[in-house]
Amino acid sequence: MTSMILTQTYLEPQQKKALTAQARQSGRKVSELMREAVDAAIAGVTTDDLRVLDEGTRRVQNELKAMLTELQTNAAEHTAFMRQIAKLRKASVS
Repeated sequence: MTSMILTQTYLEPQQKKALTAQARQSGRKVSELMREAVDAAIAGVTTDDLRVLDEGTRRVQNELKAMLTELQTNAAEHTAFMRQIAKLRKASVS
């Protein structure tokens, strides 16, 4: 493990509460999340970048949900069609 330097950081109460909740939810440590945030800032990722990414992610999730709904509808229609074909075949053999 790389050696680390202890650094104190002041957070607003709501930041600390949200960070702690996110760490608990993800099963990770607050310090891990903070180091990732520092790495992102060093890499030049801005809050605007994150907002745009979040909007894009939500849009794609909605599009995927719509596609899944359409596929499920198509599958149900296909199943009904194949049942009808089977009935017609059975009736024509009789």
